[in-house]
Amino acid sequence: MKKKYSAALDRSPPWARRVTHVLFAFVCVACLFPILLVFAISISDEATIAQHGYEIIPRMLSSRSYEYVLSDFQQIMRGYMVSITITVIGTVLGTLITAMIAYPLSRTDFPFRRHFTFFVAFTMLFNGGLVPWYLVYVKMLGAKNTIIPLIMPLLINGFNVIILRTFISANIHPAIIESAIIDGAGELQIFFKMVLPLSVTGLAAVALLVSLNYWNDWYNALLFIDTKKLFPLQFLMYRVNISIQVLNTSSFIPDAAANARTRLPNETARMAMSILGIGPIVLAYPFLQKYFVRGLTLGSVKG
Repeated sequence: MKKKYSAALDRSPPWARRVTHVLFAFVCVACLFPILLVFAISISDEATIAQHGYEIIPRMLSSRSYEYVLSDFQQIMRGYMVSITITVIGTVLGTLITAMIAYPLSRTDFPFRRHFTFFVAFTMLFNGGLVPWYLVYVKMLGAKNTIIPLIMPLLINGFNVIILRTFISANIHPAIIESAIIDGAGELQIFFKMVLPLSVTGLAAVALLVSLNYWNDWYNALLFIDTKKLFPLQFLMYRVNISIQVLNTSSFIPDAAANARTRLPNETARMAMSILGIGPIVLAYPFLQKYFVRGLTLGSVKG
């Protein structure tokens, strides 16, 4: 039976518990402070920041940065939908395929197990290079300006495969698999009805890592997407940031445009984009947090 933590069972002295609580409170504040600072800057007046610098409590509130970033509201919402779509599809497929690779590698009776494990580890250190990778998607697959290059490149990650393989090896005893085989279960039945249900913790940890990769990805859109309707949110934020930099650094802008440039939010717009870019992915972490630490720690044991 699973035992819950109880202060009565904690044999450490009271002063040690207090020190631990203070230490964790400090860590929590250190983690939250950058987010609060970014939010405070995003709602601050641009001129005030230029005069006094970054402050956790805004001297003068302003919504100019959000008005500027959300000026094309429909495009922002379309970017959200693209990001959510590729994150959901990619996370489900990526986690399933990762499990389908990790499970055979965890079986000691799998032929050439060490060779395939080496191939997986090899991809963590080397890849085919940008040019052949780009030509495969554009020339061979004809996938430019489709959702395919936003999903396929991030489906498999060697690190996640190694983590999940070790997790399955440590938590599913070979005798369970042998018993199922003796009872007449096929490999697909064993995988879907035994391995996956017994690996929920490891799968949740891998799913969180995969979903973060998809949500934060903008590079694949930069390479393969020219159509606005397929721009993910992070790539939209990248384009807005580049536009601000160009306006601020170009010396060929006419006087009227230069005057308008001085009225554009600069630092506050970047911080507003950061807040919008966090998006719904932050809401997924509390639901998976209880699995995340246990899944990574159990899966990090080398074997």
